[in-house]
Amino acid sequence: MNLTPPDTTLSGTPKTRSSRAATKAQEAEVPVTPVPGVASVSHLSAKLSEYLTASELKKVKEAYRFSDEMHLGQVRKSGEPYISHPIAVAEICADWKLDAQAIMAALLHDVMEDQDVKKDELIERFGAPVASLVDGLSKLEKIEFQTLIEAQAENFRKMLLAMASDVRVILIKLADRLHNMRTLEHMTPAKKRRIASETMEVYVPIAHRLGLNNIYRELQDLAFSHLYPVRYRTLSKAVKAARGNRREVVKKILESVKSTLATAELPAEVYGREKTLYGIYKKMRSKHLSFSQVLDVYGFRVVVDSFANCYVALGTLHGLYKPMPGKFKDYIAIRKLNGYQSLHTTLIGPYGTPVEFQIRTQEMHRTAESGVAAHWLYKNGEANLSDLQQKTHAWLQSLLDIQQQTGDSAEFLEHVKVDLFPDSVYVFTPKSKIIALPRGATALDFAYTIHTGIGDHTVSVKINNEPASLRTELRNGDIVEIVTNPDSKPSPTWLAFVRTGKARSAIRHHLRTINLNESVELGRELLAQALTALNIQPDLPEPAVEKLLNESSAKSMDELYADIGIGKRMAALVARHIFGLVDDDLVSLPANPNATPGELDPVTIYGSEGVSVQLAPCCLPIPGDQIIGQLRRDQGLIVHTSDCASAKRLRGKEPDRWIAVQWGGELNRRFDCRIRLLINNEKGILARVAAEIGESDANISYVGMDEDEEHVMTQLRFTIQIKDRVHLAHLIRNLRRVVGVTRVERERN
Repeated sequence: MNLTPPDTTLSGTPKTRSSRAATKAQEAEVPVTPVPGVASVSHLSAKLSEYLTASELKKVKEAYRFSDEMHLGQVRKSGEPYISHPIAVAEICADWKLDAQAIMAALLHDVMEDQDVKKDELIERFGAPVASLVDGLSKLEKIEFQTLIEAQAENFRKMLLAMASDVRVILIKLADRLHNMRTLEHMTPAKKRRIASETMEVYVPIAHRLGLNNIYRELQDLAFSHLYPVRYRTLSKAVKAARGNRREVVKKILESVKSTLATAELPAEVYGREKTLYGIYKKMRSKHLSFSQVLDVYGFRVVVDSFANCYVALGTLHGLYKPMPGKFKDYIAIRKLNGYQSLHTTLIGPYGTPVEFQIRTQEMHRTAESGVAAHWLYKNGEANLSDLQQKTHAWLQSLLDIQQQTGDSAEFLEHVKVDLFPDSVYVFTPKSKIIALPRGATALDFAYTIHTGIGDHTVSVKINNEPASLRTELRNGDIVEIVTNPDSKPSPTWLAFVRTGKARSAIRHHLRTINLNESVELGRELLAQALTALNIQPDLPEPAVEKLLNESSAKSMDELYADIGIGKRMAALVARHIFGLVDDDLVSLPANPNATPGELDPVTIYGSEGVSVQLAPCCLPIPGDQIIGQLRRDQGLIVHTSDCASAKRLRGKEPDRWIAVQWGGELNRRFDCRIRLLINNEKGILARVAAEIGESDANISYVGMDEDEEHVMTQLRFTIQIKDRVHLAHLIRNLRRVVGVTRVERERN
């Protein structure tokens, strides 16, 4: 049943319905010459007739007519009628056999954004589910954002959260992006690069994460062609030339493989496939190879009829050609995060050419090509995709968890991007449950993946029954056991090494909420000093506060202070912004526009501020040391000694994040300090040293030792808790008098 007669045409005459459509045409980067265009729905109609009912087709037809009416007169940059784009998006969705609601949303996906159609109107005409899908696909209304990046981040946040409640949102969005990328040639070079970069950064990994491999590969190649057009053309020519040179090799391999599998009585389909241009380019870049050195441009896929025959086919192929050591991967036993399953092996083919084979069943092949969309594509078939659906649902649910713990849209997008990296490691719990994590994930990431509560209370970890550091990167096959303590809390230093978005958002959430008062007080003090340096009274009048909050997107001054206290905002930059807002009568003295953070009065440190102020572990400053402070994002103020080598190195990279600090007068606590002793290897020496440390009113929190090869001397390393530099000098003096101690010094980084 056709939606309209096959020869239906829509004129592209510029007869705009709204000012927004007119504005879009006026602001087009490439001059548009409206030409009569043809937008036919005959192909879409034919595809939908294969699986939709007559009543469903009628509803889709209504959505098409409404979209056609709304976009009447609107043209694309190419001059084609705009309706051709929604039709093309709907066709891609029809290839996946998406349901009628999704097809309707695909046809209507731009009416809210471009034509000011309200959600209520869509609900009334097409129902709440379709309206929700369109709303999830539509960009936000023109909210005042400080930057384009912030606006884009908020749009992605909205889309991803809509996807979390209904995965059809992202499937339609990927179809939309795919068609836009296919027709990107009419944009300006700058806009091409921006859209291609956005595609490579966000949409390509989402397609991979959802197992949509066909779209994943096409989007990669399209983005590559617009990001690096010269490289793309050069590589394309090289591949075409190589294709002719290697045609005989590919033909010979295909014949040999088919013959060998037939002899073994294995029913199988064998396909030769060429690697994508971006895949070849990425391999050349990562391994520093020229094109002539990339030998495995071609690969082969073997599709068999059963799970067991995958392994039989593998053995048969290994008998035909020699396998390359270390090049076998079993993604059937341990599937990828996106549900992908296959055996991968690389064999030495004719003439010494390495050839990659992928071996899978028909069911695995469907999932490999269509991923989550296979749920609709083969819902009436024999494929059982419940496990894939569960994994996808778990990931989508994690987006909601991250959103609840995230401060702003840019941070949310940052966390999500981290979890979209395709490479994974697979580790085991002590009860042999498989956990998949991004490559580079640490033991602490593992803890947060199990549960946020476990991550928050983690104190130590065992990897393969051996004690290990929380920052240890996990490897495939590791067995990880987490040790918790209900009194343990997340440390800001954890942010420096955790890898997953869930871990980062949970730690940041804890630091914001649990230590809010400390961060607010520190931020208040830093901003007051920055304002004083600009000769502005710290107590701002209500109008200035209201204007500042509106322009900074903070809900209250306490939130603004907290952001400054944890290093998310720079006090000096906020003060400069306030300087541009205040009236003349708020400035007590002539303003000094050249004031810099280095001219501010030092921040006083007492060592009891909690996690909003931390003593750097690299140099462990103690009272009496000359110190300097570094404001680090989401970690607050990090205090270093002035002569710390790490601090000197970091100051060159971000000089604006360093402020003057000083010790307070009354310090009622002890501070960690590292000392190193060289002692004779004799009986009782360690006991004498430990006794002297205790008698000098110092506590030992760590001890380590290194012997020399002759076993004559031993180097002892202590972390001790002392009051200040005077106390340390007294302790070192006493230790030097211990018999058998030849040298004592404070250990520096």
